[in-house]
Amino acid sequence: MKNFFSIPLAFLILTTSFLATARTERHEISGNWQLHDTKGGAFMPAKVPGVVHLDLLRNGKINDPYLGSTEEKLKWIEEQKWEYVLKFDIDDNLLKNDHVEMVFEGLDTYATVTLNGEEILKSDNMFRQWEVDIKQYLKSGSNELKVLFTPPSLYHKETLKNAPYELPAANETVDQKVSPYTRKAAYQFGWDFGPRFVTAGVWRPVYLHTWNKVRIKDINWTVSEVSPSSAKVDFEIMIESDIDKGLRSIIWDTNEEVAITKGLNPIKQTVIVKNPRIWNPIGRGNQDLQKMGYGIYDQTISLDAIEFEVAFRDIELVHKPDSLGTSFYFRVNGEPLFVKGANYIPQDLFLPRVDSARYEKLIKQVKDANINMLRVWGGGIYENDYFYELCDQNGILVWQDFMFANSMYPSDKAFRENVRAEIEDNVKRLNKHACLALWCGNNEIEVGWNNWGWQEKFGYNEQQSEEIWANYEYIFKEMIPNTLKEHAPNAYYVHTTPLSNWGKTENFDQATMHYWGVWHGEDELEAYRTKIGRFVSEYGFQSYPAAEILKKYIPVGSFNLNSDEMKNRQKSYVGNELILKAIKKYYGENAIPEEMGLDKWMSASQKVQAHAYSMAIGAHRMDAPRCMGTLFWQLNDCWPGPSWSILDYAGTEKAAYSAVKYAYLPIHVVVNKAEAGQVFVHVQQDGIENQNVEMLVKANPNDPKEQVIWRDNAKLKPLEIWRKEIPKANLKAEQISIELIQEEVVIGTFYYYPKYDSMVDMRQ
Repeated sequence: MKNFFSIPLAFLILTTSFLATARTERHEISGNWQLHDTKGGAFMPAKVPGVVHLDLLRNGKINDPYLGSTEEKLKWIEEQKWEYVLKFDIDDNLLKNDHVEMVFEGLDTYATVTLNGEEILKSDNMFRQWEVDIKQYLKSGSNELKVLFTPPSLYHKETLKNAPYELPAANETVDQKVSPYTRKAAYQFGWDFGPRFVTAGVWRPVYLHTWNKVRIKDINWTVSEVSPSSAKVDFEIMIESDIDKGLRSIIWDTNEEVAITKGLNPIKQTVIVKNPRIWNPIGRGNQDLQKMGYGIYDQTISLDAIEFEVAFRDIELVHKPDSLGTSFYFRVNGEPLFVKGANYIPQDLFLPRVDSARYEKLIKQVKDANINMLRVWGGGIYENDYFYELCDQNGILVWQDFMFANSMYPSDKAFRENVRAEIEDNVKRLNKHACLALWCGNNEIEVGWNNWGWQEKFGYNEQQSEEIWANYEYIFKEMIPNTLKEHAPNAYYVHTTPLSNWGKTENFDQATMHYWGVWHGEDELEAYRTKIGRFVSEYGFQSYPAAEILKKYIPVGSFNLNSDEMKNRQKSYVGNELILKAIKKYYGENAIPEEMGLDKWMSASQKVQAHAYSMAIGAHRMDAPRCMGTLFWQLNDCWPGPSWSILDYAGTEKAAYSAVKYAYLPIHVVVNKAEAGQVFVHVQQDGIENQNVEMLVKANPNDPKEQVIWRDNAKLKPLEIWRKEIPKANLKAEQISIELIQEEVVIGTFYYYPKYDSMVDMRQ
């Protein structure tokens, strides 16, 4: 198999040092960071990457922010300025480089950076990376770096005072809502699944880059015309140079002479790879990634080089009018894919403590649950590279929201330019990943504007409404897609999710839907079986984490639903009420915490949630190919509390995790009642080839007097439904099992509980 070292004979001499002689180098900055508030507070040791809350916690200045009602006592942190200071040494050898750049991968958010007393940077966007050439400010020996953070509330004090109208920010419950103006993770300002902690800090790594004469500033590629015999890769490389010179550009088995001039030099090269190894999503084949390299040479001298991995796969979004309404599904490597997925939120309010081990554990749980897509939700962050690398390696597709959610935004030129730069940074960083399937402009803004009463609530006149909406259309229908197309011409984009609202029956035939009739609309759980969109990108039902998790954060005397500490855990305005109602439905009117005990009541909430997700996913799968995707809300938590998640803050699997795992198996069984009272077994498989399967159905399988109801065989075509009735005489059984057998091996056992009409064991 050819690799990137296979270049023409005349250049074989170069390959031995292709990477070893690369001149762009990264240098870590070593030293002891210090932190203080600017009101005269004493300096304390700090950690970078980090945020203020974590440093205050490490130094014993505050209690654990997640403990009890500590959230309410820590709002002062977001209201004052904080400064990080670092003294570090530079040796003479480093200063001999032509260029020394300081790179900040993430500053949260409004920061003024000085080096040896000289201002080198002002940041205004948590989501951007910042690079500054600092050689002129450095000196041999000791140097001092200061990063001063101004909180959004102070930074935008005059902005709010002078604003002609208030902008909606559905997540914020405070009077002064600054999140629409601040390019910062929206969930930190509060959401219905977590607390408000408005952080500040150097939240991603900071280091130095050195280079000389010529460097590879950036490399992007687009893979097209993928087939088992060949694939075409179009590369766009940006070379930055201090010299005017003819150089050689080498990639794979392609080399070209290029004329480099001082400044930025865009280079385009096309590579044809024969017999590429195809990357597939989980359940469809291997996740092969092809190592490649690119180098820029002056004769036989390597000036700079980079190594990377390319995935050969074809992903198509089919989103167009059809006989039913508007389709929405993905075709991967030429075959339709039923999406079995979840919505992902950041794993913590304090992001620097999400280490590689937590990412690895979570993605393993995702893979084990048979999930093939994660939606990175628009109220969080553009995730770390490692998150996407793990998705690449494990075949987990990513629906990537841009970071806009549940708000309207300002229309001034500076804000728009800041957003444009953010889009460019993150598209160039992330679109290279095999897992990236779709970019989405925002979360629920269009449906909010049209259906949540914002225009009436804020009293906009006609001109103001037109101005706000025109800005929305410019950002999400012009600027973002145009910037995306410039840097990722083959990427798929939709301007918002959902594209249809669940409030009208006819909308269930139109593209994406967030179905919140169960929960916000207070529909019964059984509505999941009939109210099915073409691609359901959000739906969910809350549960509590295991009691032992909450007991780590709630004082013993406050461990009841009526305490202030416990009330502060529940961020949904109808949360406990709907959970209590659902538990009573399945366990009786006495199924309340005071009677069951709070521990058991919380466990019952998880069983009800598992039942809800089992029903919803089963209905979505059995409605294929009309419905071609299900993304439940939500996968994980950012703090310990009740939410719609199947993994709690500690990463512990709730009962719904097991329900999802079974519902997402390649061959899936659904058992439920028809309107006339009959009970049917439905079987479906979501592969690309026919499957022969034997089914063995038993009543009370764990009883010595178990009864075989029937044994049958079926040839399952992709996405088609096989169906057979269970005789009414067997419906008095406490439990019915359905074993799936292939080549005399049991590949899955599903259970049905007639009393509850459920695939989840709802018994206490």
